[in-house]
Amino acid sequence: MEVETPDSYPAALGRRRALVIRVCLVIVIVGLVVSGVTAFPLREELSLGRDILNNTGLSATFPDVAFWVQRVAEGLDVTGNDYPFLAYGTDWLAFAHLAIAVAFIGPLIDPVRNVWVTIWGLIMCAGIVPLAVIAGAIRGLPIGWQLIDISFGVVAAVPLTIALVLTRRLERSNVVTAVGGTASVHHSHG
Repeated sequence: MEVETPDSYPAALGRRRALVIRVCLVIVIVGLVVSGVTAFPLREELSLGRDILNNTGLSATFPDVAFWVQRVAEGLDVTGNDYPFLAYGTDWLAFAHLAIAVAFIGPLIDPVRNVWVTIWGLIMCAGIVPLAVIAGAIRGLPIGWQLIDISFGVVAAVPLTIALVLTRRLERSNVVTAVGGTASVHHSHG
């Protein structure tokens, strides 16, 4: 068992910060992968959602939700039968989520060097708000659905903000992290 001495505190703190940063980034990566993978079978998911709402009686409790899910499921059924190529757009949406998840591998490995990816992620989280409000209104989406879409950006911004704050602290403490999660302290001489 390694005993921490006053000289080892900065390194131990750096390792703890690096671990929390990585946990936050893994949460974002997993969220993006799940969002991406679930964008492929939209038609099947909406049919399942419609069936659950109707067969459990939840459609009576949440009639607006049931109406919207029914409408979207019908739209996907019609376009899936008559215009299946339109689903190719959501396939690209799914791929984009997976590609964005891959971008976060950089800060996962070296958060300080790749802090720009974390900052970019936060900018994208902020961009979700005007996109959901403007495009949602233009496309006729209910405000509740727009709020759900906005929540994805808000939820992802939490671990990204934590990761950014801790990355900046890690950078200021001159602690450099390596792939294996170890940290070494570099003191400036001069």
